[in-house]
Amino acid sequence: MALTSLPRRAALIAMAGCALAGQAAQAQAPAWPTKPIKFVVPFGPGGANDLVARTVAEQAAKQLGQTIIIENKPGAGSMLGADLVAKSAPDGYTFLAPAAGVITNAMIKSRMPYKEEDLVPVVMMAVSPSVIVVPADSPIKDLKGLVAASKSGQGLNFSTAGTGSTPHFVAEMLNLKAGAKMQIVPYKSGSEGMAAVVGKQVDVTSEASPVVLPQIKGNKLKPIASTWNRRIAALPDLPTAEEQGFKDIVIGHWSGVFAPKGTPEAILDKLNAAVNAALKSPELRAKLIPMAIDPVGGSREDFKKFLATEKARLAPIAKAAQMRED
Repeated sequence: MALTSLPRRAALIAMAGCALAGQAAQAQAPAWPTKPIKFVVPFGPGGANDLVARTVAEQAAKQLGQTIIIENKPGAGSMLGADLVAKSAPDGYTFLAPAAGVITNAMIKSRMPYKEEDLVPVVMMAVSPSVIVVPADSPIKDLKGLVAASKSGQGLNFSTAGTGSTPHFVAEMLNLKAGAKMQIVPYKSGSEGMAAVVGKQVDVTSEASPVVLPQIKGNKLKPIASTWNRRIAALPDLPTAEEQGFKDIVIGHWSGVFAPKGTPEAILDKLNAAVNAALKSPELRAKLIPMAIDPVGGSREDFKKFLATEKARLAPIAKAAQMRED
């Protein structure tokens, strides 16, 4: 019986040893998560993004068997919170729960404190469709009427939540894609911009559905269009901009979860699964849907494709409108 050569036998023994060592290390490695997880929300408490993050965190925590803590880190158009997470340890215990600023900030700011690839998409949580609103007693009834009214005189004053905000993109879409004449009036937040319309300091704005819905129901604002790709369940009679003939006026206030670059793939997949399960829970849906927030979910690849599409669509608008913030 021929004997296996010594070098070959040594190689086989070494391979077997490595396999056993790997299995032993895997068995000894603690299952994630073993301590509370943190979601950093780059906005103040009480807004739509904060609400979504807290609601999803509560249900996802049940799936993971660990508490998910919300830490609000507002400032610099959401960059303070994003920078904090981008520079955090990629150990699966710190995540970012941002909005569109995570992709649009690079379009409007000359300097970024972190690289885009420092944040890895994990899962899309929800979308709050944007609603274009005017004062309740405004004679404007629809989007065509709004565009027509803007073309007379000095145009209409459109309040936004600051340069590069979703309302700003809506206003510039109207200007660039519909030939409207909207004069941008920036405010510090969407709530302030909406209050300016209620108080008739400005003529029109566009804000996340949860922000404007109470004012619509209280007959203080009149909705004339939603800017998402389908009607809002809480406002079923409100047509979308596309239904009114403006197919290029499409944008929503979305929120998702990102991780620091280098976070293990297994952790990203497990968190994605936990958030998807949370988004299907009756408790979460009963809370978000009546507030005109649509749970989304999907795979990590789905989220990546969505982000790529949004960047390709919004970057030309930011450039044409000369959106700059230094």
